[in-house]
Amino acid sequence: MRQTLRVGVVGASGAVGRRMVSILEERNFPVESLRLFASVRSEGKPVPFRGSMVRIERLTPDSFDRNIDLLFFSAGTAISREYAPIAAKLGIFVVDNSACWRMDEAVPLVVPELNADALRPEKKIIANPNCSTIQMVCALYPLHLRARIKRVIVSTYQAVSGAGQKAIVELESQIKALAEGNRVNPLVFAHQIAHNLIPQIDVFLENGYTKEEMKMINETRKIMGDDSLMITATCVRVPVYIGHSEAVTVDFAEKLSAAQATEILKSTPGVLVIDEPNKSLYPLPILAAGRDEVFVGRIRKDLSCENGISFWIVSDNLRKGAALNAVQIGESLLRKKYFSCDRI
Repeated sequence: MRQTLRVGVVGASGAVGRRMVSILEERNFPVESLRLFASVRSEGKPVPFRGSMVRIERLTPDSFDRNIDLLFFSAGTAISREYAPIAAKLGIFVVDNSACWRMDEAVPLVVPELNADALRPEKKIIANPNCSTIQMVCALYPLHLRARIKRVIVSTYQAVSGAGQKAIVELESQIKALAEGNRVNPLVFAHQIAHNLIPQIDVFLENGYTKEEMKMINETRKIMGDDSLMITATCVRVPVYIGHSEAVTVDFAEKLSAAQATEILKSTPGVLVIDEPNKSLYPLPILAAGRDEVFVGRIRKDLSCENGISFWIVSDNLRKGAALNAVQIGESLLRKKYFSCDRI
């Protein structure tokens, strides 16, 4: 079994791709060699990694070979649909951050702390869940194991970085323009995002929900392994750079007190409870930015139903919501010893 891996990142010039590279270094992932891929616009650009520079290569159908063990994809659905099967046919494990493969029944949808057992050596394509889904299921899953969840109501407050680097630039430029008394011209979002909220993320579907909201519903059911789970979601874009926040109310099949829920969450790997409202201590996106944990607070009984609990979740959407979770999937594959030497 290989102890060091030949790794590639597709979409290395984007906000999530760059964080994948930095997290590989931060976590001392056993990278034997690193190759970075992006569009022709980024070809040749240097990316720092472990004290040296790695040049971005132009992605083509011939980019991959059997000298790559593991590829992280963060370049959008169209790229994943075209290039992930090419890599998989070569025996390369692909961890894909797009929505392309998430609801494919043959593809594992994985949050390693929760369902790493879904990984299989023959399943070369692995889907990384949606950022807003990841942080929510990190809190829901351990509670579901204790007292089965019947219904989830979630409202999200999602940072602009979830829409990519151009969205970050748009918020910055709008704040500056408005401070100088100038008008703004929205390009990334349908409306001005500075000093505003937009109750739309992705396109609307025939049922009145947005694609983002349906991602949360469908992905949560798949990860939790319960298609009967009732979920409703409202996803809102907010003028925050990094860190998605979520107000969640859960209705359980049996009684679970707020104190019991708190203790369960405190013992859950990857979750950090900050819940001292008398001291104004609760999760904030400004505190979660740059951190790996999923922060939970405001844990309280829902007064509107007998077995309900409400709480507040915040996480860095570029890290645990995307790049970190992907790297952790790679770490899980290593622990399972799925990288054989027969491809060398």
